[in-house]
Amino acid sequence: MKITDLQPKLIWECFDEITKVPRPTHHLDKMKKFLVDWAMKHNIEVKTDEVGNVAMFKPATPGHENAPTIILQGHQDMVAEKRGDKNHDFLNDPITTIVDGEWVKADGTTLGADNGMGCAAGMAVLLDDTLVHGPLQVLMTVDEEQGLIGANGLQPGFVDGDILLNLDSEEHGQLVIGCAGGKVTICNVPMTVVDAPKDKVWFKVHLNHFKGGHSGMEINLGRGNANQQLARFLWESCKKFGNTLASIDGGNLANAIPREAWAIVGISPEHKEEFAKYAKEFSDMIHAEFLLTEGADFTFDATETEAPAKVYDHADAHRLISAIFSCPNGVQGMSAAVEGLVETSCNLASVKMVDGGVVVTVHQRSSVDSRRDEIADRVKSLFEMIGATVSFDDTYVGWAPDPNSKVLKVAEESFEELFGVKPRVEALHAGLECGLFLEKMPNLDMISFGPTLKDIHSPSEKANIKSVEEFWKFLCDILRRLA
Repeated sequence: MKITDLQPKLIWECFDEITKVPRPTHHLDKMKKFLVDWAMKHNIEVKTDEVGNVAMFKPATPGHENAPTIILQGHQDMVAEKRGDKNHDFLNDPITTIVDGEWVKADGTTLGADNGMGCAAGMAVLLDDTLVHGPLQVLMTVDEEQGLIGANGLQPGFVDGDILLNLDSEEHGQLVIGCAGGKVTICNVPMTVVDAPKDKVWFKVHLNHFKGGHSGMEINLGRGNANQQLARFLWESCKKFGNTLASIDGGNLANAIPREAWAIVGISPEHKEEFAKYAKEFSDMIHAEFLLTEGADFTFDATETEAPAKVYDHADAHRLISAIFSCPNGVQGMSAAVEGLVETSCNLASVKMVDGGVVVTVHQRSSVDSRRDEIADRVKSLFEMIGATVSFDDTYVGWAPDPNSKVLKVAEESFEELFGVKPRVEALHAGLECGLFLEKMPNLDMISFGPTLKDIHSPSEKANIKSVEEFWKFLCDILRRLA
């Protein structure tokens, strides 16, 4: 079965078109062109702005011209993550979709339902002339996943609605009215490189197939962070064997919990068997520790490899590994205002080798801006102690909940009448663009909702088919009520 055979047919057809367009964050020229061409093909008014945001417009259903103007909003970009064994070029290849029982997933890559499903819903609303609604504006922003560049760059008057429906949440039955802010800390660690010693045997130490996931939505699940666990092994084994570090790499994106990390280390030949034995013991230990959160499918191994030409100075390597191992990671505090909500977190996102050093990227989130800044400053303080140059990037504000929102009341009534249960009204630890929209359009009334997506920002991402149908009914009913 193809996804175009699923119901509601219109939204799945639109999503299918989107999956054929390469659209990783910061590489959205093809997506922008697709959206403009699509709008022109369907005689839909469209415009773009300097940063690449796309807005499309649809007049009200006759007789409903005086209803409030609704902005339907999603983001164009997707997180580009794939399995290590998957040969996929996100800049050129389409996403291959698979219908698997109650779910739609991709073939070894992220699906891009975050937020392709929100964009598809906006497109389907524009096409469906059976709907009753007031004036509509569909806004598709750029580069939400890293830097919220589209929302940051939105200029006054590009859209001018009264109510904004953000279609970028991941659990049907949840109405989101607030979210965390965030900041990315970039630590450039200078490293001295020297010739590799000749009296070593060399091992590639590799941790792979952690579940990973969204560093906001799933940070509370206790999943393993591949960078931190690799650093743990390197720090502890160095005490035993005096490792020489030749290279290190782990993670990719600031907003994804790292699933894989590896390093190449040199060991004195007399410690070869003992090192291999310790690696097996470490593997058994972390499998026991993470069995309930990761399952048994992840791997940790140390295999002999070729000798490198260069290695890092031993003292520099020790300082680097100590800082990575000590770096704050995971939940840093729970909200006192909202029961069960993570207030502050930290994701040790990536470790990358560059000329002259290593770059460590850490993503902080908090619903309290001062706590977000505190954790970022702690990371800065830690890495400055080992001589790193530290900068901040992609800082964004949170979205303060408004429990008196009028559109929230409409949505609550709609959901209960459609599905016979009350929706959950919640704030998220993830970052949404809504806080930035509110800064630019202070009178906006907003909520966020969407279908059920699982394991976003990872190759296991999937969309629940039934929830997409219910999401569509819900969206259409809200538009009718607001008209």
